[in-house]
Amino acid sequence: MLKHVIWIGGPPGSGKTSVATRLVRRHGLRWYNADTRTWAHRDRALAAGNRAAARWEALAPEQRWDAPAEDLLAMSLHRERGPMVIDDLRELPTAPLVVAEGSSLPASAVSSGIADRSRAIWLVPSAAFHRAQLEARGPSPGARRLFPALASLIEREAREHAAPILPVDGSKGVEETTDAVERLFADALAAGPCAETLDERRALLREANEASAAQVRAYYARPWADGDPETVVRNF
Repeated sequence: MLKHVIWIGGPPGSGKTSVATRLVRRHGLRWYNADTRTWAHRDRALAAGNRAAARWEALAPEQRWDAPAEDLLAMSLHRERGPMVIDDLRELPTAPLVVAEGSSLPASAVSSGIADRSRAIWLVPSAAFHRAQLEARGPSPGARRLFPALASLIEREAREHAAPILPVDGSKGVEETTDAVERLFADALAAGPCAETLDERRALLREANEASAAQVRAYYARPWADGDPETVVRNF
């Protein structure tokens, strides 16, 4: 069991990152954002001969989103990335506590005992709220097909594996939702360990920023990517 990990799962647009980053800042915790591992995970899948990963890489960027939702789900590597997330978490230091968040967090970690159920929550958005969140992001037509399908799959997995669920429908703001999650994890947060000094907190923020920067560089290192990572602007 990974007792040093707090798990926040859910689909894109459910508020995972907003909640996770607030908990990290409030309590001095390490942030594991599964999105920053996207390209490392895709490389692992390619090395293992995964056909969906190879197909995605072979398609031109403008062609990838034309596939049916079922194919988009397969090429997202949602199921394949779950074990890779667990591998990543096993390699992290056990102090301070880790807040792991991402759509690829496997709900099966709860039923298998890898995740402590009292330290896990899956945010499940209502269809209307999820649609509004995605529209605000302005995703491509393909993403509009993938993300609702992914949301349905993630909710089914959470229920199948008895992962704790927090419904989100927009009736509460980000701070209220964070407060609710914080209360759920009150015992874990009190037990710690948490970063105690300003220098420790700064080091954790730097680590998170470096992970985001590495994600950008890894994207532009793909043979089909167009752009210069040194000129891309990204908020931290």
